[in-house]
Amino acid sequence: MTEEEPNTRYLDDSKVLAAIGEWIAPRVQPVSVRLPLELAEAAVAAWNRDESGEIGEETPDQYALRDRAAELALIGLAVSERGRRDGEDVVVDLHASSVAAAIHAAQPSDDR
Repeated sequence: MTEEEPNTRYLDDSKVLAAIGEWIAPRVQPVSVRLPLELAEAAVAAWNRDESGEIGEETPDQYALRDRAAELALIGLAVSERGRRDGEDVVVDLHASSVAAAIHAAQPSDDR
């Protein structure tokens, strides 16, 4: 097996995964989630932050960290637009990609 063979397979696999995503995306319904008020407020605060400065060059780890912060901000946007208080929680309908991003962020880095 040459060094290129696995990468070629991985590229092919990535294309198949993207095709599955294209097929699934229009069929996925929002997911209703219940968040503790403190977490919902932190997400809204992330959305309300001014991040207008230059990004500059990033390492892959810095990019991934900023991407996770952006995912949190998008959850904050959803909470601020559609969230409703229910006792000590906030209930909000999230896109499945936001739910997946939060679950992925919760996994230990050695599980990724």
